[in-house]
Amino acid sequence: MAKKKEKKKQKKKKSTSRRWALRLGIVIAVLLSALGITGTWFVHHPREWLDEQESTLPRFLTAPLYWMGNPIGDLTDALDWTGHDAVYEYDTEAPAGAVTFAGVPKRIGLPAPDDIQILDRGEFIIGWSNRLRHPVWCAYHVRKDATHEVGNRPGFTRDRSLPAAPAPGDYTKSGYDRGHMVPNYAIVTRYGDEERRKTFMMSNIAPQTPALNRGVWRDVEHRIADLWTARYGEIWVIVGCISTGHETVSGSNIDIPTAYYQVMLAQEGMDVRALAVIFDNQIPWGAWAARHIITIDELERRTGLDFNPELPSFIQDPLEADLPTRLWPIRARDIFRLIALRFGP
Repeated sequence: MAKKKEKKKQKKKKSTSRRWALRLGIVIAVLLSALGITGTWFVHHPREWLDEQESTLPRFLTAPLYWMGNPIGDLTDALDWTGHDAVYEYDTEAPAGAVTFAGVPKRIGLPAPDDIQILDRGEFIIGWSNRLRHPVWCAYHVRKDATHEVGNRPGFTRDRSLPAAPAPGDYTKSGYDRGHMVPNYAIVTRYGDEERRKTFMMSNIAPQTPALNRGVWRDVEHRIADLWTARYGEIWVIVGCISTGHETVSGSNIDIPTAYYQVMLAQEGMDVRALAVIFDNQIPWGAWAARHIITIDELERRTGLDFNPELPSFIQDPLEADLPTRLWPIRARDIFRLIALRFGP
């Protein structure tokens, strides 16, 4: 009898423990769900609003919201469940095959240097500065279909046509990567190895911190080449940097930009879609690109450049003033490719 009673007590304890474990699991799930929903709402606000909250709210409140909101928001945005894009109707067909969507950037003032030299590389264009010794901006386009293999990565080469172009070794032990402005991956997969080699000329290179070059910058490059072209077709991109002239690479006079940006346009039928992001050169590892979206109007003020100058004002004005709250969505079937891009090697 004593043994039976003991067994009943043990069963009762186990049953009670299971019930409490189940209740605790439910409570944790509810709390995490609430945190995820609140975090997703939180991170979809403009950068200025987020900066204000960070300055007024304690970190123990904002940190969990970012921790949950950034990855969940990235996925819900990609699935087109949350967020807002800058999309406006245009009565002109897309300039298929052209390097630029609506002309090369035009200088309108500082901080853009006044010595920008246009270099036509065929499938991309460089706005080069001899004084800075790196590009001010570059323009390229990515066709929808990747028809070439990546192959072996070539080495960096000096651009003999530009006496001011650095040598590949000028960046050695500087703490900065030789950062591609026009990405080699998008170019080689669309246009082949000969065009890719042009991206390894030092006239296409600017000093980027490893956290930028190998992190959030690479993330956006691969979304363009692998994910957004699959959904929207051909994409037109302008990449560039902002320089103050206050710092140079050690042992040289190569200017170190303070920030880098990418401006993207795509057209589906008569709908033109635009997106711009800006990243501080000293951005931390693990940054989320969606937290660095900017209007094209604000980017023009910060760069001293006029982007897409050939667009008529009836579409340019609203398109460049609109502030998206997300990166562009992708096809649902590509969601695991997005996760691999974010968390893969």
